[in-house]
Amino acid sequence: MKVILKQDVSKLGKAGSLVDVSDGHARNFLIPKGLAIEATPGKLNEWKNEQARLKAKDDKNRAEALELQKRLQGKAVTVEGKAGENGKLFGSITAAQVSEALEEQHGLKNFDKRNIKLDDTIKQPGNFPVSLKLYPGIQADMTLTVKVS
Repeated sequence: MKVILKQDVSKLGKAGSLVDVSDGHARNFLIPKGLAIEATPGKLNEWKNEQARLKAKDDKNRAEALELQKRLQGKAVTVEGKAGENGKLFGSITAAQVSEALEEQHGLKNFDKRNIKLDDTIKQPGNFPVSLKLYPGIQADMTLTVKVS
């Protein structure tokens, strides 16, 4: 029997996927627990329309990420930090600071700091590589310039 999963079910599939299960498993477990619905022709048509809509949205997001990658690839972002007499920074440069600098210098609104990958902790002025995860499988490599204020 074909069913459409309403929730993630371990060893079976993720929510929204169409799976083929035994009649007993569907009627005695999945449907009564609200984990799945029977894939009738009407429900299948709705499911196909929803899948097409999700694919179109995913394609749009991917195209936007590729465009953003072209715009940012190889560019530099500058962050200022306070340093002591020996030239070493007080604290270190964080992904949150890089996110703020990206908004100011490149117009990226609300870029998630968890999508910024710094190779090491940055505790001195200089140039450092930084990677921005824009979309699964798409990233932009930039240069982080740390200056002393």
